[in-house]
Amino acid sequence: MKFPGYVSGHTNHHLKSFLRTLFGVYALVFFCIALIPAFLSYVIVFSILPDKKAPVAAHRVSRLWAAVLFLFYCIRPEIRNKHFINPHTTYVFVSNHKSLLDIPLFARACRNTFRFLAKEELTRIPLMGYVIKRLYITVNRSDRKDRHRSMEIMNESLKEGISVFICPEGTRNRNDEPMLLDFKDGAFRLAIHSGKLLAVFTVLNSGELLSPV
Repeated sequence: MKFPGYVSGHTNHHLKSFLRTLFGVYALVFFCIALIPAFLSYVIVFSILPDKKAPVAAHRVSRLWAAVLFLFYCIRPEIRNKHFINPHTTYVFVSNHKSLLDIPLFARACRNTFRFLAKEELTRIPLMGYVIKRLYITVNRSDRKDRHRSMEIMNESLKEGISVFICPEGTRNRNDEPMLLDFKDGAFRLAIHSGKLLAVFTVLNSGELLSPV
């Protein structure tokens, strides 16, 4: 998966930083506006549908929301090698994570219904906290028991036929250099224990468009 770069390598570094900051402000404002109808859609989905059908419908809401965000961000993600992923197969998805743009990209690029592993502190965000509690699997990374609990929930999700999505770096990579952080082993242990296929996503250029800081 690749985001098109919008600033050439010869552009002044300060201008590049300014444009990225300006886009970040615009992206945040529109995200908050688009969150309201998306939130209402999630509430309806989780209120009227049974537990087995709600995640599938909620993932469709996420994909539509992501499409709207990218349309208004004037970004056209380039998604390659989609034919390697069977939309009817349950996977343990893993990816690098550089920017907040990655989250809607994961939803847009992946037709498979999945539950994302997210930091527990994200549940405190107004409106989004509700969505994360109902749609994601949360984990308190500093609590060993909670990490074990999240592994059990992910195993159950895979047994239900719903994929899980994990960023093995454990957090957003804020390095400017093209290097990965040390991997946590949870995703790999989960794939081995469950016997599910491990599918690797690679995101390029999202940190160029929206600062990882």
